[in-house]
Amino acid sequence: MSLNRSEKQAVIDEVTGLAAKAQTLVMAEYRGITVADMTKLRSQARDKGVNLSVLKNTLARRAVVGSAFEVVSDQMTGPLIYGFSIDAVAAAKVVADFAKTNDKLVIRGGAFGGKPLDVNGVKQLASIPSKDVLLAMLCGLLMSPISRTAVVLGALAAKKGGGDDVAGAAAPAAEPAAA
Repeated sequence: MSLNRSEKQAVIDEVTGLAAKAQTLVMAEYRGITVADMTKLRSQARDKGVNLSVLKNTLARRAVVGSAFEVVSDQMTGPLIYGFSIDAVAAAKVVADFAKTNDKLVIRGGAFGGKPLDVNGVKQLASIPSKDVLLAMLCGLLMSPISRTAVVLGALAAKKGGGDDVAGAAAPAAEPAAA
């Protein structure tokens, strides 16, 4: 089914808006994938904040002109699904994880930060932990010196016997005030 000129312009405008907000674009060939599998992939993508679209390649090339994704416009050939994500690793992670379980989805490439990515580049980007995991790791690293200091101070207090005296002295002082 052919689109008229205004419908084509609407598609270009929508994809241009996606490209302006996104950090990552991943392209994958979907030839031979069943409708059920494609529906599953789209559902997983929605859950991760990834916008997956099957687009005419000429419209996709026009939409990315002037964006950071223009560097891969020459790779936009064949039956492709385009994954745009604001999170730097989400699109790569969704497509790479799905490609592991479905050999019909073939990663073709992508772009991140104005640089083109080949298949291995997309897989490496997908192997980076998510933002939430990285924040948790950072929080753990920041808490580590504090918790180690607390453990050492507690051990020193217990060794000197000061920890028991402080706890014993605080308890009787609190009892008369409560009574």
